Amino acid sequence: MKTIISLNIILIATLSAFGQAPVNTRLLADKAFANKDYYEAAYYYKQTATGLNLLPQSLIPFRGDETTRKTKPETSDYISYQLAESYRLYENYLEAEPWYYKVVSGGNLTKYPLARLWYGICLRANQHFDEAIKQLQLYIAQNPAQSKYSDMAYEELRNCQFAKQAYLYPALLDVNMMNGKINIDGSDYAPVMTNGMRYFTSSRMIKNDKRHLNRIYTLPTDANAVPQMVTFSNTDDKKEVEYGTPTIDPTGKRMYMTRWYKTGSKTIHAIYLSRLSETTGWGAPVKLGSNINVEGFQSIQPFITADGKRLFFVSTKPGGVGGDDIWVSDLDADGLPVNSRNLGPTVNTPQDEEAPYYDMVEKKLIYSSKGFTGLGGFDFFVTYENMGQWSTPKNMGYPMNSAKDDLYYLPDNNDRRIAYVSSDRESDCCLNLFTVVDHKYVLKGLVTDCDTHIALAGVKVSFVDSLTKETINQQESGTNGVYTFSVTNKRPYSMVLEKKGYFTKILPVPASGSMKSDTLVNPDICLQAFVVNKPIVIKNVLYDYAKSTLRPESETVLDQVIKILQDNPTIKIELSAHTDSIGSDAYNLKLSQDRAQSCVDYMISKGIPETRIFAKGYGKSRPIASNSLPNGKDNPDGRQLNRRTEFTVLKVE
Repeated sequence: MKTIISLNIILIATLSAFGQAPVNTRLLADKAFANKDYYEAAYYYKQTATGLNLLPQSLIPFRGDETTRKTKPETSDYISYQLAESYRLYENYLEAEPWYYKVVSGGNLTKYPLARLWYGICLRANQHFDEAIKQLQLYIAQNPAQSKYSDMAYEELRNCQFAKQAYLYPALLDVNMMNGKINIDGSDYAPVMTNGMRYFTSSRMIKNDKRHLNRIYTLPTDANAVPQMVTFSNTDDKKEVEYGTPTIDPTGKRMYMTRWYKTGSKTIHAIYLSRLSETTGWGAPVKLGSNINVEGFQSIQPFITADGKRLFFVSTKPGGVGGDDIWVSDLDADGLPVNSRNLGPTVNTPQDEEAPYYDMVEKKLIYSSKGFTGLGGFDFFVTYENMGQWSTPKNMGYPMNSAKDDLYYLPDNNDRRIAYVSSDRESDCCLNLFTVVDHKYVLKGLVTDCDTHIALAGVKVSFVDSLTKETINQQESGTNGVYTFSVTNKRPYSMVLEKKGYFTKILPVPASGSMKSDTLVNPDICLQAFVVNKPIVIKNVLYDYAKSTLRPESETVLDQVIKILQDNPTIKIELSAHTDSIGSDAYNLKLSQDRAQSCVDYMISKGIPETRIFAKGYGKSRPIASNSLPNGKDNPDGRQLNRRTEFTVLKVE
């Protein structure tokens, strides 16, 4: 469970001799590190490094900046590595990066073989993706034996490739830290909204606190209001009990929460239920039974569905896939769990999954995971439920996710474009509350027949990712010829329009245009009908008099035919040229063949295979209009119609 990393007040004893300082701070650092107090360990290791004059001169280490050693190499490497480890283990990758570089560049990888791996991970987290890829590949090459660390390196390579694309083509979202008094000190996370009141968890310090303790607070919708702590009576003798991650049933009278406390060095987490009394407020939390809480295992982060019938939660109890898993229980009329089911290996991984949110309308689960390819830390994923089965989880991308931890998704009840999340993306230690504003829009357009200009029904319109070629959505136009698609990010997309008896058309989705409210109106698209062996005239293919050389403007016209062939790779065509009746048969036959061949040669030069297009000159043998008027005089309009270029679909394979 993501909570604050607390650093109690650090007091450094005044030492009698300055030369003793590094030794003493090193001992304090080693002790804190052994106790997994990484924030405190980093503080003391940095004090030690300062005393030894080890501080790096640059925060961009992979450019080659190094620090001159002032002490024994083994001591320097040890302090540098331990400081890097301390920073990394509380997810301060920015500070960790130069210290790992110091170890990697110092040539002591035999003693610290994982330094390059951690260095690559820090580079990825700090968005230096190309250098991260280089370091991870070096680690794999230098450590060819299969191990959990080599598996991690390969996974991080996938993360780098995914992250590069995610940052290059972000989702159409704005993510900003919430203003007001909701984010103060410590962690602020896990919001809940009910009856105009916001509940959230915070580890902020209050009067008489000696350390940060997590508690549940309420806050009216006015962000400038002062949060009020929810109090529960403690029915046992446990000290410094902490509460968090509340979820409230539809009646507003049952609050499920995580309650935890320390026993020695061990922290005990379990899910409890508190009931609201009209006279005394929230009652003493009662620990839920063995369907949720199993002795010796942790259960946390409950979420009750909008109908009050199911409780999703996180647990390490037996029967899971590994680590923290998402589970679900059915609730009886009293709100008590009657069973529990693990959501299985589609949703869960051997690593950790946390903070479930279930949308009953869309039947989707949004949760956080460390076990799939992502940006780093906990990322948000979405999966859809169908008859008890779950779809493959999809990463929700950047900026919904960051290189750090992102958890506790909650949509706004009054505006579905707004959601709230918890993230430590802007903190060295703690989760903060953020507002997410969705700027996705609808792409809407009309499909018509190119000849009749009438709306075309029954057109299969596919919305395709131009990079992966994956079909994102597909629909069929109705009698009004209209299609609509939701655009959620800045990736390049294309539309594929298909209908029997018409040429398929592939067009890029415009990134901008005429917007009406949240709808981008696409210009009308027409599809050209065709019949096998029926010629289609190509207008404005022009030549100089008595020549077969294509004019530049003719090439532009032929580009449209090339596009048809590219969009319809299964058709073969004949491209034919025709003349009027002036001149001999032999002359016109040769001229038309040369002109047809010029067209074909141009199209082959643009990548159309010669096996798909054939040149044929018909001379003056196939007029479509009379070359002379009934009175015997010349008919210029008729001759112009006869001087034409056509293409005919010969075969659809």
